[in-house]
Amino acid sequence: MTAIDHRTVRVRPTGRRSRMISAVLALVLAAGLGASAPVAFAGDLEDKQAALEAEAARVQQSLEFVDARIAKAAGDLVIFQGQLPGAQQALLEAQGRVASAVREVEALAARVDLAQQNKAKINQQLETDKQKISGTKKLIGQIATQAYKSGGVPSNLTLFFGANSGSSLTDTIDLADQAMRSQNSAMDKLTQQNATNVNSQARLEAVEAEIKDLKSKADDALAKEKAARDEAAAKKEQVDKLIADTTRLNGELQAAKPGIQNQLAAVQTSQNAVAAEIAERDRKLREAWEAEQRRLAEVAAAAARAQGQAVQPYAPVTGSPSAFGLRHPFSSDIPITSGFGWRATPPGTIDFYGQGGYMHTGIDFGAPCGTPVYAPAAGTVFSAGWANDGGGNNVKISHGVVQGNSLTTIYYHNTSVAVSPGQQVSQGQLIAYSGTTGNSTGCHSHFETWLNGVAVDPMRLL
Repeated sequence: MTAIDHRTVRVRPTGRRSRMISAVLALVLAAGLGASAPVAFAGDLEDKQAALEAEAARVQQSLEFVDARIAKAAGDLVIFQGQLPGAQQALLEAQGRVASAVREVEALAARVDLAQQNKAKINQQLETDKQKISGTKKLIGQIATQAYKSGGVPSNLTLFFGANSGSSLTDTIDLADQAMRSQNSAMDKLTQQNATNVNSQARLEAVEAEIKDLKSKADDALAKEKAARDEAAAKKEQVDKLIADTTRLNGELQAAKPGIQNQLAAVQTSQNAVAAEIAERDRKLREAWEAEQRRLAEVAAAAARAQGQAVQPYAPVTGSPSAFGLRHPFSSDIPITSGFGWRATPPGTIDFYGQGGYMHTGIDFGAPCGTPVYAPAAGTVFSAGWANDGGGNNVKISHGVVQGNSLTTIYYHNTSVAVSPGQQVSQGQLIAYSGTTGNSTGCHSHFETWLNGVAVDPMRLL
């Protein structure tokens, strides 16, 4: 999250103080109580998270000049509130997966039960077929025995030698024919029963294979159900934590309201004093420069008149601010994490001075703590060390007047400073080490340029 500093608000007349207090309290009541308007998010989760963090950074920028802890709480609250709907939706989806897994387990259990019933029926059919086959075989044996007792099928010898004297050949043949038909019928029945038995065995093997497969699927479904339940439990824990954190931060912000009111008054008074000091110092410097220019012009005019030359009326000429020739305050390429200018306030969060936004009077460089800070131009240090305006360890340098323009540069939140008030510094001289002192939520360097008593974008001058 971008680290921003305390001086995010351009100093306004003291009469606007009541509206400023109402504005910050609006944040406590709106952002704190979840009344902020929904943020427009991109499609994927990473974009949503990035949008939430950007929204939280804007809220922190709005409050950090008052109190870094409160700013962090308000920023966290924005993120928690933004994450909560997604977490709740994820919980619903996880619970849906649990229900789906339960239905799958129940369906597989029902199929296993049905297959077990089919297996029992087939086993019963096999037992019945086994008994029928046994009975048919027994019948065939009885037919053969009876046929034999009744004369049976005569062999060639008995037919030729008439050994079966008890009956005629015709009677013997008739009895044999009847026995053969009975036996053939029984054999056909046995063949059919054997075929039925083979089919039942095949069905049994198929059902057993189905049961094995269903049980494997059921085991997988149970594992899936457990995983789904574990996931749902984790999602619920996340939702519960977000709700608890949101409730806690709401309470903190509500409890902080009286303190915020007092801090607002103190910070605004301090900011007004700093702005007034810069404006007055630069006014005097420009007046002194102007007086010197007039004196020099008068000296030149007197010399011209003495030589009988024409004298042009005095007309002050103001040059370009680039004449200061500012260098970058860092020796390496440090990224800008927060630029200069008017910031539209996120809907439902804060409304500084009733204007729907706030003025960031400098730029923030994302410099790690301890990064050397150098004077961008020669000048005189008029403030160095700890300040009670929320800027922590600061350095303020007056660069005098060049071509009619006065310039002041300011550096906030330093870990330490390397200069002292009244000291003359040259361009490129070490003046401080960046840090996160004062009302700051992370290592960075806040850099301001005041041209003719008015804060301007430093990038215009670097």
